[in-house]
Amino acid sequence: MSEQARPAPETLPIDGGAALAAARLQLLRGARRRVAIYQPALATDAYNSAAELDELRRIATAGRGAELRLLLHDPAAALRDSHRLVALAQRLPSTVLVREPSEESDRSYGAAYLLTDTGGYLFLPEAGRARGRAALEDRASQAPLQQHFQQVWERSARASVLQPLDL
Repeated sequence: MSEQARPAPETLPIDGGAALAAARLQLLRGARRRVAIYQPALATDAYNSAAELDELRRIATAGRGAELRLLLHDPAAALRDSHRLVALAQRLPSTVLVREPSEESDRSYGAAYLLTDTGGYLFLPEAGRARGRAALEDRASQAPLQQHFQQVWERSARASVLQPLDL
């Protein structure tokens, strides 16, 4: 089979809240054991629907190698807002890992994205706007985002504000 016979990955345009929510859910449903989320601010409508949380819980409890990694600029705000993803992180602290960027260059990054272990991605150039692109499987386009995530993850600190208190 020649290289030309392989179809190009389909890119899904994101233009509005409904398309964004649908793409997030579709990507989460396609993920197996690992998801990485870079979200400067965790808006109340992001990763907060019952269906999205069910998928995130499924991934986090998928067994050996299961891991959800979240990079949040302000995890304390998500905690104050009682975001349901924070509650999931507190219930499953060994597989839902949350870190906070500590370097100013990382904290000024304004995009948001979701990466799956199946090569899927969702990218919003401006985290607060529901405009961007997604693909269910496009490892070539996902690779620079994966590299960025890993670099920021390594420089970031554990979001200790989210750790439940042992009383």
